[in-house]
Amino acid sequence: MRALFIGGTVDNSELDLDGTQPPRHYPENTGGGQPRYRLHHVGRRDDRVAYAVYAPAGLDDAEVERVAAERDYPRRFQAEPERMAN
Repeated sequence: MRALFIGGTVDNSELDLDGTQPPRHYPENTGGGQPRYRLHHVGRRDDRVAYAVYAPAGLDDAEVERVAAERDYPRRFQAEPERMAN
């Protein structure tokens, strides 16, 4: 599964995640108790998570959705986006 970042200091960065479910926050343990990025939505393909979109907690949902649509993640990963509850 691929982690995709929108906003913050790592905007437009990507990395591979192990496992079948993405963590709710990235990185999972910051040591300071305040997560840097929250899971915004995932892209599902064949009942699997193909990608996970992370954004800073303060970034507006509409902006995250706009950028994700602009970058066309669903087409790129041939997956259906699914919004995560906060």
